Amino acid sequence: MYICLPDFMIELKDINYLSTKMLDESRQGEAFAGTAEGKSNNGKYFYIESYGCQMNFSDSEIVASILHSEGYGATRQPEEADLILINTCSIREKAEQTIRNRLKEFRHVKERKKGTLIGVLGCMAERLKSKWLEEEQLVDIVVGPDAYRSLPLLIRQADDGRKAVNVLLSREETYADIAPVRLDSNGVTAFVSIMRGCNNMCTFCVVPFTRGRERSRDAESIVAECTSLFEQGFREVTLLGQNVDSYYYVPPQGEPVTFARLLEKVAQISPLLRIRFSTSHPKDITDEVLWVMARYPNICRYIHLPVQSGSNRILQLMNRTYTREWYKAKVDKIREILPDCGISSDIIAGFCTEQEIDHQDTLDIMKYCRFDMSYMFMYSERPGTLAQRRYKDDVLPEVKKRRLTEIVNLQNRLSLESNRKDIGKIFEVLIEGNSKRSDADWMGRNSQNKVVIFPKNEKKLKPGDYVNVKIHDSTQATLFGELVNE
Repeated sequence: MYICLPDFMIELKDINYLSTKMLDESRQGEAFAGTAEGKSNNGKYFYIESYGCQMNFSDSEIVASILHSEGYGATRQPEEADLILINTCSIREKAEQTIRNRLKEFRHVKERKKGTLIGVLGCMAERLKSKWLEEEQLVDIVVGPDAYRSLPLLIRQADDGRKAVNVLLSREETYADIAPVRLDSNGVTAFVSIMRGCNNMCTFCVVPFTRGRERSRDAESIVAECTSLFEQGFREVTLLGQNVDSYYYVPPQGEPVTFARLLEKVAQISPLLRIRFSTSHPKDITDEVLWVMARYPNICRYIHLPVQSGSNRILQLMNRTYTREWYKAKVDKIREILPDCGISSDIIAGFCTEQEIDHQDTLDIMKYCRFDMSYMFMYSERPGTLAQRRYKDDVLPEVKKRRLTEIVNLQNRLSLESNRKDIGKIFEVLIEGNSKRSDADWMGRNSQNKVVIFPKNEKKLKPGDYVNVKIHDSTQATLFGELVNE
């Protein structure tokens, strides 16, 4: 099972590395059928699985739209599909083995259903195209993140028995004109991609090499998509980018649009539309963004602010371009302007040359910032990254595991303390659907991105409704409450 992370991903297998709160946000490896009807205009169907970050799930919705325009319907069963696709992530080595195992399973499906095509999309495509297409013959089609428009042509090439590969990166592609098909949507929350690529050359990260340089999408197309979602009944959008705060669009006429201005434009669509965003690089989130958040109650009081390490020496090796002191001052500023803001983070244990003093600095900054939750994992060297070229992965696996366990234990305590402080408070909660544990309870989230569970009552409520809930109990992952009579 894989958990979605803005900068990386983590495998849940050997140890409970995360606060259990993260399990509610996991959709890795799930199959997504496009529309509820799944109708086909040409008698053919596609099946798609997505792994990795939220951007990959957003990309799968773009791919579904392209396939629907070609007459393909959607199916939840790979055995029924004429086209099987896996949207991949290159963040961790074990992720590649997971994908390889799934591809082998799909080859058995292909053997039983002649003519079925198998394709790999996304971040693994460029690096493993030759191995999977030619050496192991696991796939028929390989498509990189910037080449999804060529998928119909590649399908025709593969049908003719030719190699079907396009992994070219683009400096312009944003898919701004493609209306995504909302896959397995709850009808309440949706992702909206506002930019692609990344210019930050963090040494541990492969994204600049698999997704290319930053380019921002036309602001008006973003506002139009969010407006359309609201008119369809959606009540929350999450603006996505590898680094949303560096969003910067220059229209043919008029003033440049910064992320703060874009955030304001989307917030002005309706006070009933909640806005979230992810992810923020600490160096780029500005006071202007914070003040816009403070002006609009429908911009959620939640910021994901990856710290990665609390050690200045390690931060320099990671090329994060800030110090622990600077990061702490940024957290202080957020809490000054937005006192009720939830803050989460990403933390890497065991980066190259990490010593015990560096690890203690990480625990120290966690205690100072008191993150509501964190995504945590052991460093895993990725081919092609700057760290792989420059540094030796020299921290022993057992040391990484022990340090990660200490990080997780501390975060679990901080998360529990944060949730305990909410007991007795009343929050506005957006209902997303039934609780996973009981159809007698609703599940929603408050502005701070905390999961709230509360009993249904005689009142006729539905997903997409806003309700006030008074919190009476909590775990480290979840708040529990009761509806407050309005």
